[in-house]
Amino acid sequence: MKKDLESGEKGADAMVQNKTSSNMKYWSLVILIFQNASLILTIRYSRTLSGDMYISSTAVVFAELLKVLVCLVLTYNEVKDVNRWLNMLYTNIIGDPLTTLKVAVPSLVYVIQNNLQYVAISNLDAATFQVTYQLKVLTTALFSVFMLGKKLSSKQWVSLFMLFVGIAMVQLQPSMLQAKKTEVSGQNPYVGFIAVLVSSLCSGFAGVYFEKILKGSGKGPAGSVWLRNIQMGSVGVLLGIGGMMVSDYSKIQEKGVFFGYTLLVWIIILMQAFGGLLVAVVVKYADNILKGFATSFAIIVSCIVSIYLFNFILSIQFVLGTVLVMTAIYLYSQ
Repeated sequence: MKKDLESGEKGADAMVQNKTSSNMKYWSLVILIFQNASLILTIRYSRTLSGDMYISSTAVVFAELLKVLVCLVLTYNEVKDVNRWLNMLYTNIIGDPLTTLKVAVPSLVYVIQNNLQYVAISNLDAATFQVTYQLKVLTTALFSVFMLGKKLSSKQWVSLFMLFVGIAMVQLQPSMLQAKKTEVSGQNPYVGFIAVLVSSLCSGFAGVYFEKILKGSGKGPAGSVWLRNIQMGSVGVLLGIGGMMVSDYSKIQEKGVFFGYTLLVWIIILMQAFGGLLVAVVVKYADNILKGFATSFAIIVSCIVSIYLFNFILSIQFVLGTVLVMTAIYLYSQ
């Protein structure tokens, strides 16, 4: 009788856990869609407003700094002891200079990538950027093959080819080549495409390089995911400040770090800082297929919002290219 009761309790617990996991999957889908679409749309909107324009490199640094501060709070919450917390930070960050040096490479690449995203979004509409930025799937796959020796199935190679063709269709649509559109909007599609291309290369290389570090050492730079973010973020802040001073020193000296800052800019910084951490938390509930769906829905959301917010005009070629990209992402993630 007792065994039957225990068995029944275990069965009930399993049902509750399965239901919770299922609910988290759907919530993960919603969160990933929101994260993928809202940040791009908000940045694009902020770069089209008239008036004083904020210096984007400062926003990148503040977002990285805020992410580190949040992770510091989260790591303290894990141990709940000041001495243990400080010792953990010292041991894993300052006391491990070799790993920190290794992490500096992807940190630098991520800083470049984040700055290039602002350049790209300033010169491309949100929908076109969202589709074109899926080149990171292609670059990540290729870097995985060459740096990690990963084997891709024939279906994955076909999906990567479909992805390339779809993005080419989006980029080569007639509306993107009209000089009139460039003059009116003040954006340069060619500069935008180059920025997306280099940003996608940075994304693919940094992700695979960091994975190679983890596999080579047999462990992460430090216990929890929050410690890894602190290690990468700390280096990223320093490198971001260096890049900010090199590229925008004269502007910052003349106008100040917070020139052009509005509530919207701070919202973007918050979204950038918390968005990456949010995805890191929910990604364990979302498999590759779910992430593929999230990306596809984010593209659709970006297209719909761009039509109403930015007067974006959908062409048949753009639609066909977008469908190819979404299909390729779905096939590759299976």
